[in-house]
Amino acid sequence: MNRPLRRAVFPSLALLLLLAACGGGKQESAGKGTSVPDVPAYGDAIVEGSIGDVSGFLTAVTSDASSHEAAGYVFNGLVRYDKDLKLEGELAESWEISPDGKRITFHLRKGVKWHDGAPFTSDDVMFTYKRMIDPRTPTPYGEDFKQVKRASAPDPRTFIVEYARPFAPALASWGMHVLPKHLLEKYPDISKSPLNKKPVGTGPYRFVEWKTGEKIVFDASPDYFEGKPYIARVITRVIPDQATMFLELKSGGVDTIILTPPQYVRQTETAEFRKSFNKYKYTAAAYTYLGFRLSHPFFKDKRVRQAIAHAADKKALIDGVLLGLGQEAIGPYKPGTWAYNPNVRKYPYDPARAKALLAEAGWKEKDGVLVKDGQPFEFTVLTNAGNEARAKTAAILQQNLAGVGIRMKIRTVEWAAFINEFIDKRKFDAVILGWNITPDPDQFDIWHSSKTGPKELNHVGFSNPEVDRLLDEGRSTFDLEKRKKAYFRIQEILAEEQPYVFLYVPEALPVVHNRFHGIVPAPAGISYNFVKWYVPKALQKHQVQP
Repeated sequence: MNRPLRRAVFPSLALLLLLAACGGGKQESAGKGTSVPDVPAYGDAIVEGSIGDVSGFLTAVTSDASSHEAAGYVFNGLVRYDKDLKLEGELAESWEISPDGKRITFHLRKGVKWHDGAPFTSDDVMFTYKRMIDPRTPTPYGEDFKQVKRASAPDPRTFIVEYARPFAPALASWGMHVLPKHLLEKYPDISKSPLNKKPVGTGPYRFVEWKTGEKIVFDASPDYFEGKPYIARVITRVIPDQATMFLELKSGGVDTIILTPPQYVRQTETAEFRKSFNKYKYTAAAYTYLGFRLSHPFFKDKRVRQAIAHAADKKALIDGVLLGLGQEAIGPYKPGTWAYNPNVRKYPYDPARAKALLAEAGWKEKDGVLVKDGQPFEFTVLTNAGNEARAKTAAILQQNLAGVGIRMKIRTVEWAAFINEFIDKRKFDAVILGWNITPDPDQFDIWHSSKTGPKELNHVGFSNPEVDRLLDEGRSTFDLEKRKKAYFRIQEILAEEQPYVFLYVPEALPVVHNRFHGIVPAPAGISYNFVKWYVPKALQKHQVQP
């Protein structure tokens, strides 16, 4: 499970980002044995497996992928990404951007209602904006909205925002879920409102129930403004172990999961499996990293971080963990995209160079372990339980580091506790985690020195004045070449500083039972058109009466 980057909170984008994102998906096998009329029909349920439970449904105050995925069924933003990862209207029917790029006028859809029947209006958008900049809202996503100089809602269908200067991520930032004013205005801290556990939105599905650690249920909204979804019910089962989840898939307990590389390569290449499931494969818009708490005495010296980068055998990780279904990561962007800089400093596997750098930093070998000022080089890496790839990654890195005299202990923690008790409170030496990558390259919340507070996303505490300036430059212009120049330089600095050892970009490997039709792989993955998925009447498995 990855943590989503800012703006990975788009309603129908959340699932998209979790499952896949980008790369022109490839379907590995077509549905078979379905000699029935392939006609869209309403009904049936889809059961999806999730390693982690949600921490809440208000994405303004949560930052984990499970929560954002679940909330995406219930809420909408003003805009979203389409199948080609271009922004299109969602709650906004259209918009105009002023010639100087400082003013956006949104024209909202007519006739949209909240799931409790109240009308959606521009007052809801204004309320959401005000909550996002309210210091009482514990959100890591407020920075974009603080750039707004003025906001107004001149009538129920119009919302206008003005910026003091051009702000490149402005339009995309309005993919933030819009909140119901009439249900939340009495709660100064929306994270403590009942809606964080029982959401009411405008989205394609209505919340039904959440049994903590067990399941979440949504039913199709008959009044959804884009039309009632064909799939009548969505059930997310929390199964905190990927092997168990795969067994559930094969036994019919779930309909869709993300396969691990061994499952994809070795355990699903049977005629029986192909008879029932369709597999997909494409480069994920995501990466996995080893991140250091930079205030830790061991990791303050960049030579130590560079040494660990040289000690990490990325090819062994890709071969051993991903079975070749991935590629080396050298920075925080997806290879091949316009913001990706392929020419940054590389750290080939070189234990001798790693030892030399550690020696320069004052670490001396004693009985096979590095020691400095009487302290052995020993630390603990944390990662989330149930993620097979990360567990294997940790094991290989442990061996790699032992080869240069560093003892790395491994500790796995259940996802919610991992985030709430360790990441958000900065109680770790190092972590193995991942980020989803959004189409816009602005990563202010991840790397700016002002975003290191509790629950903010710069959890390693990275601080670099030039990166701060470049992040600001990159988001302050619509000139693509200027933005590219800024993000290329940021990647050069990150490659030199190594606050993370960027490990790998995996392939996304979703699998879906083949009774579900209407899945069309695209650059956005497979879930962008989820409301159009259907099960032909003759193939429906569940009788659902919402």
